[in-house]
Amino acid sequence: MLATNTTLSRPVRLDDLLLHYEIERFNCAYAAALDEQRLSDWSEMFTPDASYVVLSRENEERNFPVGLIYCENQGMIRDRAFALEKTAMFAPRYLRHMISNLQLHGETETGEIKARANYVVLQVLFDRPDATIHQVGTYHDVFRRTDAGLKLVQRRCIYDNLLVPNALCIPV
Repeated sequence: MLATNTTLSRPVRLDDLLLHYEIERFNCAYAAALDEQRLSDWSEMFTPDASYVVLSRENEERNFPVGLIYCENQGMIRDRAFALEKTAMFAPRYLRHMISNLQLHGETETGEIKARANYVVLQVLFDRPDATIHQVGTYHDVFRRTDAGLKLVQRRCIYDNLLVPNALCIPV
């Protein structure tokens, strides 16, 4: 199916399909930036007032705000990207971000677009022969149109894993 009208209250329109495609393209670029460890590019995919949170499903369901990563604005996101690119030491790895099952949940009165998608992050450490599932979860997103295209106002990465193996180095 090309696009999903989650409310099913009206037929899918061409505008819905185009917006679905635009967000799919955004998510592909997002995944590529992380897979290629272009973290500066990744940090520019957010608005200045953006928030980025990686939180367990358990904490989300209990309304506990404590997460593995908690950035309150683009400055904090840029700081995280800089630290990982320039100062952090962690075992070399390849990551693959798979993003699927995009659902559009409409626009707010201010024109921000709400969406949701599933993600899986696979990891291969250089000294290990196999790939492992690093994290599985759901993105809860709010997008805003800018002169540069869509940007994230909010990305809440709610992961399903009970435990996250190894260090969470590269963002999800």
